[in-house]
Amino acid sequence: MLAAVTLLSAQGCAPEAPADAATQAGHAVSIAMARNIYETYVKDSDAAAASGDQATALSIVTSAQWAQVKSQYLALASAGTAVPRYTFGPPTFYVPSLSGFPQWFVVSVPRRTLAGGHPGPAVSTLMLFARDKTTVTWTLSGMAVLSDPLPKVALDGGYAIPVSTIDQSLLLRPDVVGATQAAVVDDGPASPAAAVVAAGPQTTGLYAAQAAQAAAQQRRGLQYQWLLQGSPFPEVGLRLADGGALVFYGMYLNTTNEHPNLDAGSPIPVPAEFAPVLTTPGQVGYHAVYANWAYQYAAIDPPASASDAKLQIIGWQSGPSYGHAF
Repeated sequence: MLAAVTLLSAQGCAPEAPADAATQAGHAVSIAMARNIYETYVKDSDAAAASGDQATALSIVTSAQWAQVKSQYLALASAGTAVPRYTFGPPTFYVPSLSGFPQWFVVSVPRRTLAGGHPGPAVSTLMLFARDKTTVTWTLSGMAVLSDPLPKVALDGGYAIPVSTIDQSLLLRPDVVGATQAAVVDDGPASPAAAVVAAGPQTTGLYAAQAAQAAAQQRRGLQYQWLLQGSPFPEVGLRLADGGALVFYGMYLNTTNEHPNLDAGSPIPVPAEFAPVLTTPGQVGYHAVYANWAYQYAAIDPPASASDAKLQIIGWQSGPSYGHAF
């Protein structure tokens, strides 16, 4: 699922800035630097996957990607299954013009899973790389698999244009995008936030799935609750050609399934994907089961001037991040 990959021989990128010293000196991260960081990650991640080296795989990722990779390696080791490997097609680099920290860039690339030595269908994927200071290495912070085409990103001399988390020209300030999505996931279409959030698998669809789970558990005499909440993962944005923004952010989906009043009762089943990440192996939920997910999202935040526009989640990836039963 998450451990990467083997580079295809063809490599592409967004147009580079003019090759003059003054232009290049104005960018803390050049497109050539981004390409090198990406290719190094691809090589190291594939080597880790080939040998099942969890320590190396975790050393080159952070944030949502770290939680997802850790749970993947644990699950595969528990099942005695090899870590999947991937091939990536020609990447396009969106490197924002930045002069300080944090530093980050985005890669858009088709990804294929290798099955039996043969690549599967291409999946359009966004990869967010970041670092907070010069003393830390570049890591992959998150990946989002696209469900919709990527809109045109605005470029200036080949470089992308970063968007502030408090940008007022957008329908929603980027720093409240996650909270607005969460209001719909937690409260459903009746939430006032639904007026500015498009229906979809990760908004009204996620609410419907969780509500159905709650109803099913209630029939068993259990109490099931869920909460989509913010995370400390990087929150960044790129200006789009239409004036909107492509916003990247992470979220946690926290779920609880318990006997009323946390009284002891018959064992509550632990979801299969969470068994390998329980805080202690083999825990039994006589009272409650906590199962939390880490999400990486990519969303389109339209310009404030757009008529009847809504926030649209166009990409995501998730994985178990915490499991506990007692």
